[in-house]
Amino acid sequence: MTTRRVSLRVNGVDHEVDVEPRTLLSDVLRHELGLTGTHVGCEQGACGACTVIADGRAIRSCLVLAPQAEGLDLETIESIAPASPGSSRAGADLHAVQQAMADEHGLQCGFCTSGIVVSLVAASRAGATEQEALDDALGGHLCRCTGYVNIRAAVRAAWLGPDGRVDPPIEPGR
Repeated sequence: MTTRRVSLRVNGVDHEVDVEPRTLLSDVLRHELGLTGTHVGCEQGACGACTVIADGRAIRSCLVLAPQAEGLDLETIESIAPASPGSSRAGADLHAVQQAMADEHGLQCGFCTSGIVVSLVAASRAGATEQEALDDALGGHLCRCTGYVNIRAAVRAAWLGPDGRVDPPIEPGR
């Protein structure tokens, strides 16, 4: 099969990759770019583990062909809590959603966590209320371990505000 050169902007970095036209964005992120925080679960868009942000919206990367992502500004879980200056490890300053997930024990095996966090960050940036985040952002994610009780507690903790609305959007270290 022939390949096609695709230009992608991921986490603020421009990449050019040669892919078969049928290659999924999730596979390019994981196998070509080494961004393994984007998990692949069902490969049908139902579980949400492969969620990334594309032009500010949460999308399922297993449902997008890599050539379709050309021109989009993509963000993966790796960009949510980047390494602090002088630090070689990511997550030195956790995003408020990540910190809430840790504080409220909103994860167990962690397989679904990156997709959930990415969806919640996209929702917070869009100005979603706590209830919208619970209903819409979590509605497309499957977690087989937690029963969602602690995940919902993490959403409530991250969305603390006088009217239940994040204003300004939740940012790292908040």
